[in-house]
Amino acid sequence: MLASKTLIGSLSVAAAFLALTAPARADGEVNIYSYRQPDLIQPLLDAFTKETGITANVLFLDKGLVERIQAEGANSPADVILTVDISRLTEAKDAGVTQPLVNETINKDIPAHFRDPDGNWFGLTTRGRVVYASKERVPQNDITYEELADPKWKGKFCTRDGQHSYNIGLFASMIAHHGEVETEKWLTGIRDNLSKKPDGGDRDQAKAIFAGECDIALGNSYYVGLMLTNEKEPQQKEWASAIKVLFPNAKDRGTHVNISGMALAKNAPNKENAVKLMEFLSAGEAQKIYAEQVFEYPVLPGAEPSDVVKSFGTIKPDSLPLAEIAANRKKASELVDKVGYNDGPQD
Repeated sequence: MLASKTLIGSLSVAAAFLALTAPARADGEVNIYSYRQPDLIQPLLDAFTKETGITANVLFLDKGLVERIQAEGANSPADVILTVDISRLTEAKDAGVTQPLVNETINKDIPAHFRDPDGNWFGLTTRGRVVYASKERVPQNDITYEELADPKWKGKFCTRDGQHSYNIGLFASMIAHHGEVETEKWLTGIRDNLSKKPDGGDRDQAKAIFAGECDIALGNSYYVGLMLTNEKEPQQKEWASAIKVLFPNAKDRGTHVNISGMALAKNAPNKENAVKLMEFLSAGEAQKIYAEQVFEYPVLPGAEPSDVVKSFGTIKPDSLPLAEIAANRKKASELVDKVGYNDGPQD
């Protein structure tokens, strides 16, 4: 088992040693290595334990998850990997720390374009890479990604770092749809529309709109829900209330979406319990809990998002397979550097 039920942040040397040397296999337990914050997934795990009697131990890491499993080798206690973003899922697969799983139940619950063709990872929820727009200064209620390069937005557009995985995923999808040459032109256009150099996170883009620093921004849909319900930092409610969510390309191919997901660890010592957990996470109850907890969209067909997320409007997800998007991420990263995206507007 893991050293404790939930380990937050960087482990101390003593705790790390204990976690590595504790016996990995334990009847009635499953060990989870997670990039997702423990408070976001704990309601899911509580429901799983209540239904199955299996104790779910969580090791949370803010970085280095793949490297840790590699270092642990065949003795790794990891059974299930939980993470966000297609880049981290494909990184785990490419690093050889996952194993393929062919499971009729999971494959029935999760559409093919939200899972690895080889069965090494599976999407659990989706989030749209949407446009945050000022309610006061942007009258239009629809937009396309292509339009973000229109000079009418010059000095009115802001984003986080172009190399961040959220943006790279979107840029990779543009390559898939338009090719490298057109995507380079597009990236140059949106770079020149920036009001300032890319910085901060997605919530900071909403803050910038609230402050009048820009009129539109790229951001993930779920952050709006997190801001609207943030009781600890009520100023975030003001930021979120100042923006509306626009779903790009709603009238044609649909909005780019990314995923949170799961994978079966290569040397899972509690494989049977791991598969039970993965089946549970893909099914109705867990999909509902997950959607309510993190303000994301369930991947299970027919499962409903939370009322807060419904209030944003209806999302039409781009059906482009995420594996195809992942294949373009390296090219997307190279184009970000080539056009000097993070340097901001050039004139």
